Amino acid sequence: MRVVFAGTPEFARVALERLLKAGFQVPLVLTQPDRPAGRGMKLQASPVKQCAVGHGIAVAQPRSLRLDGKYPEEALAAREALAAAQADVMVVAAYGLILPAWVLTLPRLGCLNIHASLLPRWRGAAPIHRAIEAGDAQTGVTIMQMDEGLDTGDMLLAEPVSIAPSDTTALLHDRLADLGGRLIVEALELAACGGLRPEPQPAEGITYAHKIDKAEAPIDWRRPAAVLHRQVRAFDPFPAASTTADGEPLKVWAARLAEGPARLAPGTVQAVDADGIHVATGEGVLVLTELQRPGGRRLPAAEVQRGFPLKVGQVLGAAADAPAD
Repeated sequence: MRVVFAGTPEFARVALERLLKAGFQVPLVLTQPDRPAGRGMKLQASPVKQCAVGHGIAVAQPRSLRLDGKYPEEALAAREALAAAQADVMVVAAYGLILPAWVLTLPRLGCLNIHASLLPRWRGAAPIHRAIEAGDAQTGVTIMQMDEGLDTGDMLLAEPVSIAPSDTTALLHDRLADLGGRLIVEALELAACGGLRPEPQPAEGITYAHKIDKAEAPIDWRRPAAVLHRQVRAFDPFPAASTTADGEPLKVWAARLAEGPARLAPGTVQAVDADGIHVATGEGVLVLTELQRPGGRRLPAAEVQRGFPLKVGQVLGAAADAPAD
């Protein structure tokens, strides 16, 4: 079976590696254009492009696939490359471009998507983040037959994964990426012998995982500690939950819930000990255990304290600027 692969980040690279290891022919890879990255903001190829180049696979990087869009020449060149690839199927994983109808219908078996949730829950761009943020007990991977809607196509395979209370997006991402690679290989093997059984998505339980915005990073200490704990976990590795201390921004990379009630106003440091910095919230106490100052590294809170001590009674974040009652 000839497979065109479309994907961009590490989640997709894992799937591409699994397809190649399983022996599928991949004549062409589509991925996002190289982007500036790192402190030097040098152009950097996506993980999928790096994998494809390493295996000697042709790569196309159109900025759009719409023939009537802003970059019609690039879309036309991509269509010619796809037609020349003579693929039986296209596998899509976190590609980042909308696939128009001409792409969806070009391969004999259409386009199969690896989606990191149990559809129809968390359709959209950030299913892993949103599942943790919402406090879901489980998520999973769905292999879906793509149509023109936003993650609305028929389900082909799905497998659940439990979300542990300590899971971050980074940790859960790696487990789901591995599962996605395994399931897409299984799906293609079934497709080769006509064994796939499409199932429409339920009409109930639809939620949307909107793209993560950096504006969501600041911690609102008026919210319950349990909600803030999920925010910290969901925003690791991006964009990182954040607060401020004496006007200096601090990234909060890890935290835990403390026993006992908040005794001070939300955002106020209630205690400092070897475990971390205990901060009062709208309901309960959140212990900050791993922080990062501007230009520094992620460090245990105790190490940050040595160079930038936070004191009991100090008010963090926007609460520090709020007018007194």
